[in-house]
Amino acid sequence: MKANVVLAAGGTAGHVNPMLATARALRELDPEISVTAVGTEHGLEARLVPQAGVPLEFIPRVPMPRALGKAAFAFPGNFRRAVAQAGVILERVQANVVIGFGGYVSTPVYLAARKRGIPVVAHEGNARPGLANKLAAHFAAAVALTFSNTRLRARRGRTETIGLPMRTAIVDLAQAPGGRRSLAVQAAAKFGIDPNKPVLFVTGGSQGAQHINEVVSGCSAQLRDAGIQVLHLTGAGKDEPVRAAVEGAGGTYVVLDYLEHIEQAYALADLVITRSGAGMVAEVSALGIPAVFVPFPIGNGEQALNAHDVVAAGGALLVRNENFTEDWLVGQVLPLFQGDRLAQMAGAAQSVSALNAAQRLAQIALEVAR
Repeated sequence: MKANVVLAAGGTAGHVNPMLATARALRELDPEISVTAVGTEHGLEARLVPQAGVPLEFIPRVPMPRALGKAAFAFPGNFRRAVAQAGVILERVQANVVIGFGGYVSTPVYLAARKRGIPVVAHEGNARPGLANKLAAHFAAAVALTFSNTRLRARRGRTETIGLPMRTAIVDLAQAPGGRRSLAVQAAAKFGIDPNKPVLFVTGGSQGAQHINEVVSGCSAQLRDAGIQVLHLTGAGKDEPVRAAVEGAGGTYVVLDYLEHIEQAYALADLVITRSGAGMVAEVSALGIPAVFVPFPIGNGEQALNAHDVVAAGGALLVRNENFTEDWLVGQVLPLFQGDRLAQMAGAAQSVSALNAAQRLAQIALEVAR
């Protein structure tokens, strides 16, 4: 039986990248497979999915209202229309399995699939599950988790911890002869860094993290004195204050506001200081990069939970945003570069995050479909 798979995800790279990794894995498992993505016209998927050569269908973006108002009164009708449109897509492509990654897009697709008896596989990227996947767990044929501590289980189907489906560049870097360090000399030449001296990679993600930027740049002199080179990715438009803070400090302190191929920084990093979004935790762990995770201080606390497994394994440190200070960095981070502590952390980190999550998720979906 030919499998016709519909993938539902949208909005952020945290949803779209795992979807695209899974689409690639599905096609590798079965070149005859039909894969269709469902998203909205306003998310990253509108650009990234067509670039990856995956057919993309749109449904309306209908977020759950947070307060009473016009949006709340319009929500029921708008949501019904989104579910109906999702149903039209499922019927047109003759879907026999849906893989959803949570978020606004997935809920209408999940419900449309349930109405038509099409099995659903829900992948939860974060340690704290979202509303869409909590709903899907009531009727999903399978629930796949990134983190073992995620409190989500399929009520009637199977539940399996598989990790996060990762971008091709990350998997290729991890599996290259010589591992991620195989790109180190090339990357070092690009950034003006000595590949034979320790490198601290700092990033707050594409949007940057002002507090992390301020703390690390404020320690530029201490980092220099410790012989540590810094590659600092500030976030778009947030580089000037960091450049001003490190001016005249000496040593090697490279400041960038954006880096298209972050794997180049991963190839060099002996340690990374970063937020703990699911994608970042999974990527640095799979590559065996020790980390200091500074969870985003606003929200439902999911970022701290995302880091739980790798911290428990000894592959990373976790520090609250308000406790991440210059004194803490000097006292807790600089000593990591002494002795073999980073090597121990690297091995522990790599044991936590699997590289084959996309392939495993594709296999689960095809088993369910058939």
